[in-house]
Amino acid sequence: MNKQLILINRPEGIPDENTWKIEENTIPEPAPGEIVIKQEYVSLDPAMRGWLNDKKSYLPPVGIGEVMRSGSIGKVIKSNGNKNFQEGDCVVGWGGVQQYTLSDGERWRKVDPSLAPMPLYLSTLGMPGMTAYFGILDVGKIKEGETVLISGAAGAVGSIVGQIAKIKGCKVVGIAGGEKKCTYIKEELGFDAAIDYKTEDVDKAIKSYLPDGIDVYFDNVGGELLDIALDNLRMYARVVICGAISQYNNPDSVKGPDNYLSLLVNRGTMQGMIVMDYEEHYGKAAIEMSGWLSKGKIKSREAVYEGIENFLPTFLRLFSGDKMGKLILKI
Repeated sequence: MNKQLILINRPEGIPDENTWKIEENTIPEPAPGEIVIKQEYVSLDPAMRGWLNDKKSYLPPVGIGEVMRSGSIGKVIKSNGNKNFQEGDCVVGWGGVQQYTLSDGERWRKVDPSLAPMPLYLSTLGMPGMTAYFGILDVGKIKEGETVLISGAAGAVGSIVGQIAKIKGCKVVGIAGGEKKCTYIKEELGFDAAIDYKTEDVDKAIKSYLPDGIDVYFDNVGGELLDIALDNLRMYARVVICGAISQYNNPDSVKGPDNYLSLLVNRGTMQGMIVMDYEEHYGKAAIEMSGWLSKGKIKSREAVYEGIENFLPTFLRLFSGDKMGKLILKI
């Protein structure tokens, strides 16, 4: 049987036990040209909260009665004449939160689990790593000697953004919640400084660590932290809008920046980025990221939990802050 996580209600605010249910259905059989994948791990990402809302976005919302969308990795157990995939291939794609998935192979790619553990292909060598890579290099356009501020700096994307910026010769300051996370990004990841938004005056701390201002602000949080960062921009600064986790469960109106005119005064730019726009370039990025990993220039951390039945409490760790690095569920 195939256990599947099915969306049954659209939540207002934080998802709860009434948002999804687990169903058991027969493992699908492939039609000609199709494959069946036995999934090992699924990726849990803040973007999943946005996919629950019935409103226009970069992807259509998950429909009521549908399997919850997610990135995943697993192995092909049946191939009915698919020319690109054979039984035994390890593949990464969008299989959803279920134990088995049926596909024609579109938007799936083969990976080698002998070169890296499966969870790594959902973190640094997967969507979070690609988001960090293209977000800071292509959208942020960092240059050696510039200053970079990152919110959500201990998370799956922010932690990689900071390490790439250090590789490129930037001064890097991360904003994170709690002493443990701040110590992690400074002592293990090599950030120049860390700001604990739970105990520090963030504006004063930014001015202390970056007295001449911010060249690039990589935003994973939104809300008040975005406003504070905009107050500290340098001339021609770039603001990368990757996420706004502080606003995803806001049942009222989303809080946007009050002081956007700082962009005008400083001739700055603010640009959103969606990693799927760079899909055709993932291979190039993965090669460079793999090289940095093998040389120890980038460190990767995965927080792996087990059991599709534990999806909800594991997913909520994204919003409680009770995790570091990439959150993954073994199903």
